[in-house]
Amino acid sequence: MFYKIKSYQKFPWGSHVLAEILSFSILCLTSVFFIVNPFSAAPVFLSLTPGWDHAARKRAALRSTLVALCTLVLFSLTGTLIFKLFGISIGAFRVAGGILLLRVAMDMLHGRSSSTKSTAADHEAAVDKDDISVSPMGIPQLAGPGAIATVILLPGEPRELWRIVPVLLAILVTMLFTYFALRGADRLQRIIGQSGSRIMAKVMGLLIAAVSMQFVATGVRDLIPLMLSKLPHP
Repeated sequence: MFYKIKSYQKFPWGSHVLAEILSFSILCLTSVFFIVNPFSAAPVFLSLTPGWDHAARKRAALRSTLVALCTLVLFSLTGTLIFKLFGISIGAFRVAGGILLLRVAMDMLHGRSSSTKSTAADHEAAVDKDDISVSPMGIPQLAGPGAIATVILLPGEPRELWRIVPVLLAILVTMLFTYFALRGADRLQRIIGQSGSRIMAKVMGLLIAAVSMQFVATGVRDLIPLMLSKLPHP
């Protein structure tokens, strides 16, 4: 198994534990939602589907969110296997993931489109494609490197069921909202407008920056004992 399952009888269901679970669930939802950022994905989706009718956009929105959903769920469940396969420590991945998220956050705070999600070349290549649901919308616009790193790092180590479930629910809720955002992208753009999108991006970027620094701090804390253990003893 990728995570430990604690029995109902042995799990200390006290008020402090429930508060911790609730706090962690809110962290998961806000982190996944803000890094996926359905509000910024909507105008990208519109730019990739010019002249498409509502039915075609609806199908593309469904396929895009399903691709992203399956990708993020897969990485959230198999993250530890990737570490073992490549011999990567969780601390090193936390630092790398935190730095990547910080870059995404800085792009959002400065009102730039993050190149970790999609680039101008990706958009140009997608213009003539009949199906943009896998690339670039599903991957990397929705399930980009930042989102993948987030869902891998959030459960922590050891991977326990009570920490896996909130991450999976956060992915599901985010992708459900994203589907409706893409499906009604033109209407959403009219309601929010350019100014509203920029304000939301800056607020989301600030939270992502905080989460990224927490990942880096935790990763450094994990790496220090590992590095000290490799130093030659006098």
